[in-house]
Amino acid sequence: MPPAAQRLSFEQPIFEMEARLEALRKRADSPEIHEEVQRLRLGLAELTKKVYANLSAWETVEVARHPERPQTLDYIDLVFDEFVELHGDKTFGDDRAIRVGWAKLDEFKAMVIGHQKGRDAKERVQCNFGCAHPEGYRKAIAKM
Repeated sequence: MPPAAQRLSFEQPIFEMEARLEALRKRADSPEIHEEVQRLRLGLAELTKKVYANLSAWETVEVARHPERPQTLDYIDLVFDEFVELHGDKTFGDDRAIRVGWAKLDEFKAMVIGHQKGRDAKERVQCNFGCAHPEGYRKAIAKM
């Protein structure tokens, strides 16, 4: 469960149900408790769908700006094997806001291109807060 400072207000029912589920999971020693855990898991999935399906415009912005939101490199690590990042646009330099490289998805090779915003202040400055420079676009076009 994320710290209270990183929780969004509309997610409170989800966190409460997760806490109940975790408490039950710790003492799942009988079949009745195991069934209750299964029921709560299904309820949690439904509640999460319901909460995120009815977000207001501002709540959508809050989700988009959340500090723990996954970024391009997170997805690349989860989905692909053997990611090899390519650098430079052959004209000016490299742009850390645009990440380009070859990756392996099962037995297929794929070109992966995405924006990287950065997690901390130092990385965000290196990535220009996710705003690409012309060399980033040239890099992506050249690699395509």
